[in-house]
Amino acid sequence: MNPFDSSAGGEAKVKFLDADFVVLRPGAYVICAVTGAKIPLNKLKYWNVDKQQAYATAEASLKGFNGP
Repeated sequence: MNPFDSSAGGEAKVKFLDADFVVLRPGAYVICAVTGAKIPLNKLKYWNVDKQQAYATAEASLKGFNGP
C-alpha cells in the first residue's frame, strides 16, 4: 500500500521526524495546526517535530513555532 495514495481517503496519522515523516495510518491529508486546512501528504513541507504538528504554509509554521 502506498501511504501517499489519496485513494486511501481521510486523515493520515503521521509521525514527524527531523527531516522526514513516517505515515502511521495511510490517508489523503493531514490537518494544519494553525489554519485547519487539509494538507495533501504529497504537498506537506512544514512541520514541528517537538509539537508533532503540520503546517500548510511557511507563514502558518512561524505562527505555530512562536505560538503557545
